[in-house]
Amino acid sequence: MPELPEVEVSRLGILPHLIHRRIERIIIRQPMLRWPVPDDVLSAQQQTITDIRRRAKYLLIDTAAGSIILHLGMSGKLRVVDAAHPLQKHDHLDIVLDSGQCLRFNDPRRFGACLWQPPQSEPIELLQRLGPEPLTDGFDGEHLYTLSRGKSVAVKNFIMDNHVVVGVGNIYANESLFLAGIDPRRAAGRVSRRRYIELGGHIKQVLAKAIEQGGTTLKDFTKADGNPGYFAQHLRVYGRDGKPCERCGNSLRSAMIGQRNTFYCTNCQR
Repeated sequence: MPELPEVEVSRLGILPHLIHRRIERIIIRQPMLRWPVPDDVLSAQQQTITDIRRRAKYLLIDTAAGSIILHLGMSGKLRVVDAAHPLQKHDHLDIVLDSGQCLRFNDPRRFGACLWQPPQSEPIELLQRLGPEPLTDGFDGEHLYTLSRGKSVAVKNFIMDNHVVVGVGNIYANESLFLAGIDPRRAAGRVSRRRYIELGGHIKQVLAKAIEQGGTTLKDFTKADGNPGYFAQHLRVYGRDGKPCERCGNSLRSAMIGQRNTFYCTNCQR
C-alpha cells in the first residue's frame, strides 16, 4: 500500500503537468470505487487547476468550483498520458486537460477513491478527524506524549493511528521505533516524555528522507507506469527478520502487531 512518502512523490510527479491547466472534461468509467464517485466531481469541468495538495494520503486537486479528492487505496496509480492513449484494464477515471494530456487513475482492486470537496466549506468527514501532518510544526514528540497518557495500545499501533498523526505507515513506524530504541510492543502510555521527544524527531527524519530519496529518482510521469515505487532506501529493520541488527549484531525478530508485520531488535529496543 502506498504510504505518505509515495503519495507525496506522486503529487510532485503530476504537479508540473496539471498546475494552471484547464480541465476540459472528466471521464468516469467506473462509478463505484471504494465509495461511489459523486456526480459533483463533474463540477470541475472547464475549471482551472489552482493547486495540488496532499492531506495525509489524500491528494486534493483544487479549482475555484471545489476540489477533486483522490486516494490511491492499496493498488491505485496515477499516470499523465495523452488523452488518446489506449486504455489499460482498470483505467477507471480520466481528468482531461487543455494540453491534450490527461491524468489517468488506474486501480485494479478498487480500494481507491475519487470524492468531491465544495469550495469554502468544512472538510469532508474523512478529513475532519485526522491528526497533524508529521512534517509540520503541529507535530512533535510532546504531542505524542500528551495523547499517549493512559493508553494501553502498543506504541507502534499508537503512532500509526491517523487520529494521532497522519501518514506514519508500517514501514516508517518500524524504522522510527528502531532509531528511537523503543520496543514496538510496549504500551504507548508506558513510554516516557524524553523517549517520545526522540521518537517524534525520528519520525520526521525518516519520512523526510524517504521523500527526498523519491524526489531525486522521480520517474517521468508522462512515460512511466505511474508508480513512484518504494524508492531505494536503507531499511534498518523492516523486512529483515532473522538478519543481524546493524547496531548490536543480534538477530532481528518479527511479530504481528495490529495485523501488521513488525520488525525489531530485542536488545536495542526496550
